[in-house]
Amino acid sequence: MSTIILLVGTTIVLALLVKSGFERVGIPPLIGYLFIGFLLPLADLRLGILSTEVRKAYEFLVNIGIICLLFEVGIKSNLPGLIRQLRRASGIWITNILISGVLGFVTSYFLLALELIPSLFISVALTATSVGVSVAIWREAKALNSPNGELMLDIAELDDLSGIILMASLFTIAPVLKDGANTALFLVLVKTSGLFLFKLIVFATFCFLFSRYAEHPLTGFFQKIESPPDSMIMIAGIGFIIAALSGLLGFSVAIGAFFAGLVFSRDPEAVKMGSSFMPLYDFFTPFFFIGIGLNIDPSTLTTALGLGGILLGVAVLGKIIGTCAPALITVGWASSLLLGISMIPRAEIAMVIMERGHALGGWAVPSQVFSAMAVVVAGTCIISPFILRSLLQRWPQ
Repeated sequence: MSTIILLVGTTIVLALLVKSGFERVGIPPLIGYLFIGFLLPLADLRLGILSTEVRKAYEFLVNIGIICLLFEVGIKSNLPGLIRQLRRASGIWITNILISGVLGFVTSYFLLALELIPSLFISVALTATSVGVSVAIWREAKALNSPNGELMLDIAELDDLSGIILMASLFTIAPVLKDGANTALFLVLVKTSGLFLFKLIVFATFCFLFSRYAEHPLTGFFQKIESPPDSMIMIAGIGFIIAALSGLLGFSVAIGAFFAGLVFSRDPEAVKMGSSFMPLYDFFTPFFFIGIGLNIDPSTLTTALGLGGILLGVAVLGKIIGTCAPALITVGWASSLLLGISMIPRAEIAMVIMERGHALGGWAVPSQVFSAMAVVVAGTCIISPFILRSLLQRWPQ
């Protein structure tokens, strides 16, 4: 236990130092978190620090990090606003996820000769966009509230929303594809998809009813008995319960955490209290990315760098082509280029998809594919901010 506490404490301090240092030079801290996680197996080769108990402790913290990460994504999502903006952003959104996903699958399955299921995981992961990385650059340039900034935010949030839905669907059909190499595969897929859809409707209905009739009185009650941040911690506790219910229904806790955030997102008071959640978020979320680095097998690095380099090119091209092509019609070439570069980063949702797939086993996401996607995340999160910052200086919004 002392070893576990020592390692966790050291990890927390390193994560905060990395966060401070990387933010000063304009690089997303998650890249530093991945590096910290990758250093742990290397240290284990010399010191033997990663016992079974230590790995279980990190696994628990990784799961808490996933819940905090997606709860925060959900509570910051403006679902009614997204629905209102659907007509304006839908053309760009649909085109960019289609081209990113299809290009990712074709490259993985046909060019790189990967198996069907890993290719599907790569395809789905490449449809998502990291809202946080691009928003930080637009906010820094005081351009987030411009027409292009608002359009960028709408498209990125729709990308993440569709990425989560596709992830939930993929987790349902992947085991069937693994075991169903027979003539009845189509019927089994239909049956499994129908059951998944039924459970999703039940869970979504529960979340809607809770949001409509129980959330506001509950938030008001928490505010009466405790002032922030304690009242926000109580709300986070409800989020954990909803995430756990999602897991018990056979969904991922990540999906449940996102729905839990949506439950509270419609209440301005709960959203206002969200700032009280940030210390909890900052404490646990780095462990998710550290866990990704921890699960990178050093022996796969040589293969992963080559594979990751190809997928990095696909990730960049998919979003630029998929975003710029439809945006050219409505906003012009300069604005379309800004939007395309803003869609390049892959981080939170993409790595949640790959991490959950890797947890299923090598048949879903092999170690070299997992490591390659970590290269894609690091590459897109370094490339995009530097280009985007330069373009926003050239074309102030």
